[in-house]
Amino acid sequence: MKSDMTLSLFGRPAVLFLPANRAGAVRRARESAADVIFLDLEDAVAPEAKEEARAAAVAAVVEGFAAPTAIRVNGTASEWFEADCEAVAASRADLVIVPRVESADTIRLVADRTGKPVAAMIETPLGVRRCWEIAEEAAALIAGTNDLSATLRLPAGAGRPPLRTALQTIVLAARAAGTACFDGVFNKLDDADGFAAEAAEGRSFGFDGKTLIHPDQIAPCKAAFAPTPEELARAQRLVAAAQGGAQRFEGEMIERMHVEAAERLLGR
Repeated sequence: MKSDMTLSLFGRPAVLFLPANRAGAVRRARESAADVIFLDLEDAVAPEAKEEARAAAVAAVVEGFAAPTAIRVNGTASEWFEADCEAVAASRADLVIVPRVESADTIRLVADRTGKPVAAMIETPLGVRRCWEIAEEAAALIAGTNDLSATLRLPAGAGRPPLRTALQTIVLAARAAGTACFDGVFNKLDDADGFAAEAAEGRSFGFDGKTLIHPDQIAPCKAAFAPTPEELARAQRLVAAAQGGAQRFEGEMIERMHVEAAERLLGR
């Protein structure tokens, strides 16, 4: 279900996940500078707290946030899926997120049940294999790096190198479909340098932003995905110098594609 929500997610790099049943986390999110809020009913919520979290998510979006707000439902095979979809359909949420998407049919199913744009978590090898067709239906693709590492059976401490093919495939599929895409979470809350490095890598891969698990990650995320002063200055010079067609610019050959990239950078 493509919609204007797809376009509104571009230029929103800091995407904050939080358990919907944690009142303190909801309050901090409301006061934060997050670009998108994801209220979670799935992995962050224990089975015995699912109903409480569902009611809390609906109440939270009634009160509202300064940023677009999404609710992540439990998976389609779970016992909570139907009730989650009913609650989201009646809520004021801007978007619904589905975990472990492995088929475009899932996007169509959830869109039909909720009447909302649907973002897809890509968290399994089959999801990566089919993310091209998933991207054609989804409002966004989100790399679920923790689950993807588990389903790939990566050893502890393997890091990001084994995930790079999957991550780049997600970006390629999103770009081909004109859909926003977001990098996975960084789990080590006390490793600021590690977060900054991973966020910078995510931007270098082409992601539009990164999913976050704590408000303290918002500012460094925005810094990592923002154009640097040097990038902006060069883009301004390039656009001003462009004359159409191929030409020499500051020792390099540029064409229309370079001008368009510079214009996009300035637009951000």
